[in-house]
Amino acid sequence: MSVELSVVVPVYNEEESVPELYRRLTDVLAGTVASYELVLVDDGSHDRSWGLIKELAAKDLRVKGVSFSRNFGHQMAFTAGLDHADGDAVVIMDADLQDPPELIPDLVARWREGYDVAYAVRAKREGETVFKLVTAATFYRVLQRITNVNIPVDTGDFRLMSRKAVAAFRRLGEHHRFTRGMVSWLGFRQIGVPYHRASRHAGESKYPLRKMLRLASDGLTSFSYLPLQIASWLGGAVSGLASVALAVELIRKATGSPLAWSWVAVTGLALLGGLQLLALGLVGEYLGRVFDEVRGRPLYLVQETVGTTATPHDATKPVAS
Repeated sequence: MSVELSVVVPVYNEEESVPELYRRLTDVLAGTVASYELVLVDDGSHDRSWGLIKELAAKDLRVKGVSFSRNFGHQMAFTAGLDHADGDAVVIMDADLQDPPELIPDLVARWREGYDVAYAVRAKREGETVFKLVTAATFYRVLQRITNVNIPVDTGDFRLMSRKAVAAFRRLGEHHRFTRGMVSWLGFRQIGVPYHRASRHAGESKYPLRKMLRLASDGLTSFSYLPLQIASWLGGAVSGLASVALAVELIRKATGSPLAWSWVAVTGLALLGGLQLLALGLVGEYLGRVFDEVRGRPLYLVQETVGTTATPHDATKPVAS
């Protein structure tokens, strides 16, 4: 039986949110589409999240559950959900209910108008610190300027994708995934839908500063070579300054000037050494990503499923295979 809409939701230690998530999704979807399925991907939770997903699947055939063998990360959970989704269109969203299910009818309406991607734009955000708001706004605006891909600002992963867009996304096999950037890279017809992002329904954020920095790093290195270019520019600038300092020192010696330029040499060497380490670090960051791709490991491994069977793009091989 065909499914009009799939809703993919990564779940990581969200036992307090899963029941309310299910209630609100079913309430909204019942009056929005003719048929639907919920694809809940447990990303190695340590609480009762997977047990709750299995209970929902046992009482509702529209619920699919996918459980990872360990924690592979939020972006990989989206990937697995898209691999197991059978809908003509697919919505991806978070489980904490900051992405409101009540926006789905608006996303579906844009899809029915002919758009392949309808992404949610955060017009207002509640329950987040000033630090997170400022850093997020700055990052997305910088990313938009330094890449040749138009990644909309003030957006997360909450979006609807047509079957055509999902099929194209499945062909992207990189391990360091930045879903919102990858979907933008696909092209097709895309449109933004503004919404009010609420506070978490329960529990604490599963994205601490360390994970946010890693996601930002994946976004920068996946869609821009600018960090490597900056290292080259800095190297050229320091070389130029060193040449000037050397010329000044030669002039001083030739004229017998009492000015001491030894501090210039010491400072220059320290600066040069720091820039060399920075450049090596940037090269290493890109090289590490190349190494991950060359190894060809699966993007994720599935331990158990309920209400679904493995798809041709399942965990036994990279998505691009």
